[in-house]
Amino acid sequence: MTRARRRFLIIWAIVLLTVLGWALVTALRPALQRTIVITTGADNGIYRGFAERYAPILKRAGIKLDIRSSSGSVQNYQRLTNPDSEYEVGFIQSGTISPKETDNLQTIAAVSYEPIWVFYRGDTVINRLAQFRGKKIGIGVPGSGLLNVSLVLLGYSGVTRDNSTLLELDALNAYQRLESGELDAAFFIGRPDAAIQTKLLNSDLKLMSFAQAEALVQKFPSLSKIIYPRASTSIVNDLPRTDVTLLAATALLVSRDTLHPALVYLLLDAAKTVHGGEDYFTPLGTFPNLRTEEFPVSDESTRYFKSGRPFLQRYLPFWLASLIERRFLILLPFMALLIGLLQALPRMVEARIKKRLVVWYREIKSLEDETWKNTQPTRAQIAKWRDEIENIDAHASQIRIPHRYFQDVYALKQAIGVVRDRIAQVATKVKE
Repeated sequence: MTRARRRFLIIWAIVLLTVLGWALVTALRPALQRTIVITTGADNGIYRGFAERYAPILKRAGIKLDIRSSSGSVQNYQRLTNPDSEYEVGFIQSGTISPKETDNLQTIAAVSYEPIWVFYRGDTVINRLAQFRGKKIGIGVPGSGLLNVSLVLLGYSGVTRDNSTLLELDALNAYQRLESGELDAAFFIGRPDAAIQTKLLNSDLKLMSFAQAEALVQKFPSLSKIIYPRASTSIVNDLPRTDVTLLAATALLVSRDTLHPALVYLLLDAAKTVHGGEDYFTPLGTFPNLRTEEFPVSDESTRYFKSGRPFLQRYLPFWLASLIERRFLILLPFMALLIGLLQALPRMVEARIKKRLVVWYREIKSLEDETWKNTQPTRAQIAKWRDEIENIDAHASQIRIPHRYFQDVYALKQAIGVVRDRIAQVATKVKE
């Protein structure tokens, strides 16, 4: 084996061992994190309820959902945008924050309407927020999306802290103060079957129907107009006694854009299971969806709603599919490089061998040209030519190359023989 060939084999052995060692180390690492930290909302709130329904679905795939309470949408946004926090997923209410390009957040899906309820006391029918001017109104707690939305809606109607008493209260406190007469009205948010909504809807308090819903939605596009149908609370008692027009924000399931794609697919499956049914306000299959422009939509969500889960995740256990996909995506560029190098190696070796032969072909050609140009060579010149051709022949005999290139060596020797014959022919003429 030649020195050059040994050098090539050593280089390739190092490359292969490096790639295989790296692949082994990568394979031994955990394929995927097993816990997702999610920021929700109040302990008895709508977001907390969503997360608690997601948890057993994710658990079946071996993923623990670590549920953390918060004051609401605004705090969730702050947690997710803090690069030093441990939060990866959370719920954000549409229209409550002003996203920035540097947030590094993505929408996994819009998952549910969040109805905004305004309950009030008194005999006068109220269907415009402007009628609350000068009243005592509960507007939600700091850090909640409800606080932001209620302030915006009241502001459109000319109701401000300068002309009315706006109190920052949680839902239970606001309900109790309404019942005791300490408040004239209060904003609430949540599903009709939530505990606080059930109390409110079955109380003697009046529920406001938004007569100006269309105009308010035009001014506040993050909200939607929805209808709470007559008798939805109680068919027996015919509550409410008319259809009620409400405004609704949209609950968005949001994550950092670094969340592993496999976890995004699992969360989408959970969201589809929890939110895919029909409810008071939407027909079957309305949610989850991607009808939102608050944050960029994740690539995985776009693919999910177009063609479902990736092929491997449909037919293999989650951990195995994730392992294969992750390893394949990591190893693919290295495999492509390795295949390319393996294909190039024979050509590189062949080129190197051909180059060694070409050197002697050039020497032979140069010597032959000299014998043709010199028409009257001396005996000393002929002797010099003979020494040169024998020297070339000796070196050609010492070339060590693989068997499959022997034909090239013998072709070289044939060329040497042709030039040797030419020199002999010239020598004969000189003797004559």
